[in-house]
Amino acid sequence: MKNFYLETLKQEIFSKKSFLCVGLDVDISKIPPFLLKEEDPIFAFNKAIIDATHPYTIAYKPNIAFYEAYGERGWQSLRKTIDYINEQHPRIFTIADAKRGDIGNTATMYAKAFFEDLQFDSVTVAPYMGQDSVEPFLAFKDKATILLALTSNKGAFDFQTLSTEGVPLYQQVLTRSQQWHNAQNLMYVVGATKTEYLAEIRRIVPDAFLLVPGVGAQGGDLAQVCKYGLNESVGLIINASRAVIYASQGEDFASKAGEAAHALQQEMAAILHTQFPTL
Repeated sequence: MKNFYLETLKQEIFSKKSFLCVGLDVDISKIPPFLLKEEDPIFAFNKAIIDATHPYTIAYKPNIAFYEAYGERGWQSLRKTIDYINEQHPRIFTIADAKRGDIGNTATMYAKAFFEDLQFDSVTVAPYMGQDSVEPFLAFKDKATILLALTSNKGAFDFQTLSTEGVPLYQQVLTRSQQWHNAQNLMYVVGATKTEYLAEIRRIVPDAFLLVPGVGAQGGDLAQVCKYGLNESVGLIINASRAVIYASQGEDFASKAGEAAHALQQEMAAILHTQFPTL
């Protein structure tokens, strides 16, 4: 079955010569003070960032916690943000970074919230509760489920790399999930600080898209991620949050965010030119 969101994503990558995702993780204490006079400071900030960065990005990823923290006002800001992206830039891929994971009937309601109500293209999901907690997300046509595989935080080593029967847990997640219903709609989170594992991950899921956070403020190396993570369709969505959206706290915050996104896009374009010379 052809995945239309996936075809659009690939077209955007090769058209923009970019595989950059901007994380809209808005901490109201870090946005420029003059925006606090706005009726909705979070949306005003996001709109300006989107307007400045959209030529260089193929995805936006709001971390849901940064909106939940502000209660009803935060949810309103999130809805306005996703509506703005969908209306103004419908070809840009949207990721609800929610890391949901619960029993089947609850998972279905989470999926409805993000896919039907908020109209996101994808959502991040924790696999710890197994197949029946993930397949409700996979049931949605032309939506992607992004499964946590090997994350960039220090605590990833507490469980994700532990072996059972000689196989690390993250590898079991990758292998078993490929057998689930509608597994063609799966993507995986792999932290940019875990590049030494990327070659093995690509061996297990050669065709899947990988969402890679941790480039920039967390110290991930773009060249190393690409060396081991690129596939024939590029297959990478590289997320940068703080390095882009907080490039400046002055009145020039949006233009500086645009410059930071453009710089990353230029790095990506150079890598793509090397890997895909006909571009």
